[in-house]
Amino acid sequence: MRLTRPALFCAALISGTTLVAPAFAAPAPAAPANAAPAAAAAPADANPLIASVNGQKIYLDDVKKAAAGLPPQARQLPPNTLVNILLNQIVSQKAIQIDALKEGLEKKPDVKAQMQDAADNALQNAYLQEKVAPMVTEDAIKQAYQANYASKKGEQEIHARHILVADEATAKDVIKQLDKGAKFEDLAKKLSTDKGSGASGGDLGWFKKDDMLPEFSKAAFAMKPGTISQTPVKTQYGWHVIQVLATREAPVPPLDQVHDEIRQQLIRDNVRKIVEEAQSKVKIVRYDAQGKPISDAPAAAPAKK
Repeated sequence: MRLTRPALFCAALISGTTLVAPAFAAPAPAAPANAAPAAAAAPADANPLIASVNGQKIYLDDVKKAAAGLPPQARQLPPNTLVNILLNQIVSQKAIQIDALKEGLEKKPDVKAQMQDAADNALQNAYLQEKVAPMVTEDAIKQAYQANYASKKGEQEIHARHILVADEATAKDVIKQLDKGAKFEDLAKKLSTDKGSGASGGDLGWFKKDDMLPEFSKAAFAMKPGTISQTPVKTQYGWHVIQVLATREAPVPPLDQVHDEIRQQLIRDNVRKIVEEAQSKVKIVRYDAQGKPISDAPAAAPAKK
């Protein structure tokens, strides 16, 4: 049992699968032996037209965009298979949209509001992406790593064992048995209600302060290596007898281990910054339940009598 505490924009650009259009062209006939050298073949269109629905054109790039939103396992399908599946979906969507417009559904108030919400969200996301993406570079990630990891000392860790029992009296009896020479591992296997660590003699491995409940960490990190707690420690799980085996400074994680975590933090930090900047440029008025404006200014202190 691990004694852990009770239990806006964050999406990154997804690299699209490389898709190729199905080849329908027949092979070119062989040139006569006495024919003049042929001109260089025209380069293949990188974004060919692959379908149309009532004249609305669908290009390969439209399929690539649809593929970018798929989960990674779906993007592992053979390219031509994936093109056909997504193309059928896009064709169906356009056919439905054409019928919906014929019936004037876009004029219904609820549909109109949903369409406006979608447009607003697309604009907001595009703005944030355009502003934030240039800030989240590999150089920025490396600088953040140097500032927050490489240049700082590792966090303190301890290696400890514990015996967990249901009540204080039992915990005190365990301490007495240990003081008389009983082996910690044996008592943990026999008495600990934490069957997970108890099976290995109460061993909890290496952990940091925040890895455990506050009461447990406070007691354990105050102890010296090779000592056993002389006062039982109470947590929500019961009463603990703790033995600290060793202490160390946690090693600094390599960049590749924390790269994605740093990237996500940079995205969150920069989104927050952009949002705050945008809010500082506009006038914001909030209203109470009666529809009256709420003043952001602090209430004036009462006049002295």
